[in-house]
Amino acid sequence: MADNNNILSKLNDLEARFQEVALLITDPAVVADMKRYVKLNKEYRELEQIMDARKRYIVLLQSQSEAKDLLANESDSELREIAREELDNCAEAIPAIEEEIKLLLIPSDPQDDRNAILEIRGGTGGDEAAIFAGDLYRMYTKYCESKGWRMEVSSFTEGTSGGYKEIICTVSGDKVYGTLKYESGVHRVQRVPATETQGRVHTSAASVAVLPEAEPFDVEITESAIKWDTFRSSGAGGQNVNKVESGVRLRYPWLNPETGQTEEILIECTETRDQPKNKERALARLRTMIYDREHQRYANDIASKRKTMVSTGDRSAKIRTYNYPQGRITDHRINYTIYNLQAFVNGEIQDCIDHLIVAENAERMKENEL
Repeated sequence: MADNNNILSKLNDLEARFQEVALLITDPAVVADMKRYVKLNKEYRELEQIMDARKRYIVLLQSQSEAKDLLANESDSELREIAREELDNCAEAIPAIEEEIKLLLIPSDPQDDRNAILEIRGGTGGDEAAIFAGDLYRMYTKYCESKGWRMEVSSFTEGTSGGYKEIICTVSGDKVYGTLKYESGVHRVQRVPATETQGRVHTSAASVAVLPEAEPFDVEITESAIKWDTFRSSGAGGQNVNKVESGVRLRYPWLNPETGQTEEILIECTETRDQPKNKERALARLRTMIYDREHQRYANDIASKRKTMVSTGDRSAKIRTYNYPQGRITDHRINYTIYNLQAFVNGEIQDCIDHLIVAENAERMKENEL
């Protein structure tokens, strides 16, 4: 019962905050402050879920208490049987709702609901690394399709034998960053490359970075400090190619708060044939890049406490191996191994992500002493 009391007292503490937030989001002064209003609205939605679970939990605890009273004081056999059934139901339902509440009480990563910028780069392994980067891009494309998310390529550099030396995309949809963040890190492939004549297995790598997309009010950018260039896009595009300067390049001087030094950020966007649209997308990527750099210290702090969330810390850490001769996928963070490589590279990665979420939630529960 002590555990019940602990959970209930946490829920009761939150009820006052829920009432307060419900009032605040109707306050005209708060509505006028877009940054604060968005933040409070998100908190309201999260607290609403917790309050709904609290109501269901209290009903179950009351039912359990009433059934115990009946068994202790009632002599009618029929009523005692009903009370026994009710106790059995409660014994099953209460632990389940307690687990649900514990998960809801874990403070959510404030970035989880955001869209994401997905960057894939071929690493060690030359042409084969670029081909593997192309395979990863195809895997994420199929996964995003299965989730109903929109994926837009903003820039890419093709490899000489296929695939990509680098490809950068924006992924939009529901809780994109909260799902894809587990993919950040170095992905390693072991297979016989198409370019190999002796049939030997080679090891190559590609790095994946998943960044939460910044909202316009997250980052302050001095637009007058941006230097813009335009250039002619290359690649598919018929007669438009080399005639219209639709590609844009921006350079921005960013003051690194840690070193006190100014660094130049360079971004290119050739996504559309429409120069204003490319400018808009380049600006969105600039915001995300600055936001990501400024939040990296917060991310490193989380990573130092948890071993599972490689995604929030060291992006140079090897997270997963794709072994083609054995048809095996291994995620090194949680010792997860499966032998359905073909399905996995065709976008069926949800089971692995689910295991990572469970492992991370277990660590976060420990952290929050739930």
